Amino acid sequence: MNRHWFKTLGPGLLYAGAAVGVSHLIQSTRAGADFGYQLVWAIVIAIILKYPTFEFGPRYASATGKNLLHGYQALGKWSVVLFFCLTLLSMFIIQAAVTIVTAGLFAEIFNIHLPAWSVSALILLVCCLILVIGKYSALDKTMKIIIITLSITTFFAFFAALLGDNQKHEALMNTFSFSNKSHILFLIALMGWMPAPFDISVWHSIWTTEKAKENPSITFKSTLLDFKIGYWTTLILSLAFLGLGAITLYGSGTELSSNGNEFAKQLLTIYTTNIGQWAYFIIAIAALTTMISTTLTCLDAQPRVMTETSQLIFGISNKQKDNAYWFWLITLILGAVSILFYFLTNMKAMIDVATAIAFLTSPIIAILNYLVITGKTMPEDKKPPLFLKILSGLGILFFLGFSIYYLYITFI
Repeated sequence: MNRHWFKTLGPGLLYAGAAVGVSHLIQSTRAGADFGYQLVWAIVIAIILKYPTFEFGPRYASATGKNLLHGYQALGKWSVVLFFCLTLLSMFIIQAAVTIVTAGLFAEIFNIHLPAWSVSALILLVCCLILVIGKYSALDKTMKIIIITLSITTFFAFFAALLGDNQKHEALMNTFSFSNKSHILFLIALMGWMPAPFDISVWHSIWTTEKAKENPSITFKSTLLDFKIGYWTTLILSLAFLGLGAITLYGSGTELSSNGNEFAKQLLTIYTTNIGQWAYFIIAIAALTTMISTTLTCLDAQPRVMTETSQLIFGISNKQKDNAYWFWLITLILGAVSILFYFLTNMKAMIDVATAIAFLTSPIIAILNYLVITGKTMPEDKKPPLFLKILSGLGILFFLGFSIYYLYITFI
């Protein structure tokens, strides 16, 4: 019975794997390092308000047997084209941003002295081989191991940090201010990818349909349970990473580097200095599994999304789908590596751009998901309850208002 329950898990853990990368290791740690526990509210609000939009992905897929893109198509071809354009706009910089952090950790942990772009290329090649050889099944099994390892090591590191030797200087403790433009921009970057960009709801719906092909006995109820486990795990892990930053960095006078390799070295050094050298291995595993999970899931999901949208827009046949998937996979790898080779100067700036794009596009995807889940293609008995619809509406208004405010303070 328990083994069967564990085997039904999959898409929710893939969601968690995609979500816990940059938003947690980088942004949550930065939030704790710069402001202590002052931005806990921002993380909690973002995750609660985003819950319905993300939940609509597996809900729709389980109820209809189709992914959200088919729901978009029912709204009109324009919505599929819109999502295609949004994904094309962001996918290369998102993949580049998550991969460069992974590369920095690899280089530091394994003492690799190669250019960051070349380490990134090697990581993407290994991830590509996992997807080519094992496809969804390998991704599913690999992610279960990664998420369990990540959770155990992160929580262990957090509790160990509480007992560490953490030097604080009150004069160096920043206070968050809504009148400070740089603080607001960071808040938007934090919430933009907390716990993940909204387009992952579409990824999740695709993973749910793939899991159903592999295991047709999975029920609607177990699909939503799988999602909830993955989703609320991201909240707990986010607070743990913020706590690590607050405990070890806040008030210490240390500023996190914007260089990928330096950031990785700095992060591992600070944690082990405060917790103890014995914790290096645990911290390294926690950080590395965090970023490998995100790099791998992003590399799988974005080509899947582009393949599905290409089929709906351009009428690609089922026989051509595999070729389209490999085309988009190779295109994504080449595009991400090209960005890192030609344009990489500041990891922090790249991540802030990627998270800002995610934040600004979030109201659009949230509205599309709401229209789909309450629309004619969704079975009446599987539609979300009233409180989820209300929460979804509040989330849309919140992120729409914040997006307008972001554009105002940035360009006016």
